[in-house]
Amino acid sequence: MKFTCQSIPDVLLIEPNIYSDNRGYFLETFRQDLLESAIGQKVNFVQENESKSSKGVLRGLHYQIPPFSQAKLVSVIEGRVLDIAVDIRKSSLTFGQHVAIELSDKNKNQIYIPHGFAHGFLVLSDTATFSYKVDSYYAPAYDRGFAFNDDNISIDWTIAHNLIQLSMKDKALPSFSDSLQFFE
Repeated sequence: MKFTCQSIPDVLLIEPNIYSDNRGYFLETFRQDLLESAIGQKVNFVQENESKSSKGVLRGLHYQIPPFSQAKLVSVIEGRVLDIAVDIRKSSLTFGQHVAIELSDKNKNQIYIPHGFAHGFLVLSDTATFSYKVDSYYAPAYDRGFAFNDDNISIDWTIAHNLIQLSMKDKALPSFSDSLQFFE
């Protein structure tokens, strides 16, 4: 596996070694020892989630506040998505900045998103199956988010906003500046 720091160094792109032949392929999708070595700390994923969505569905931008904040290891099983991680650590030099990476069933890449980041993704293919491990259980009372199209974070979602499909929950999210509960 190859681990590459992104423009926000705490966010890692993980490129697996893929072994292919006429029978198909094999790859390791998770190696705790290698991930811990790359991030310099222990990981303990406690929940794994999967979603399937159609083209234009945007899920996010979500995060959980302490004590239930979550680090995530995300990947795409089928299809193609634009994955976004937004730094919401107020003391960070990259506060309010984001990383955008395309994940697909072709490239098999993953992203490690540490605590202190909001996360979202947009489906670019006809459908996509998205998978992610988290190191803290889902806690609805600690769940937060902000609008995907906030000018303060200026994410280029690559498609017209009128083509984006949101849940009722995501349509009601506040602006970035109105999201008062960020990380220190």
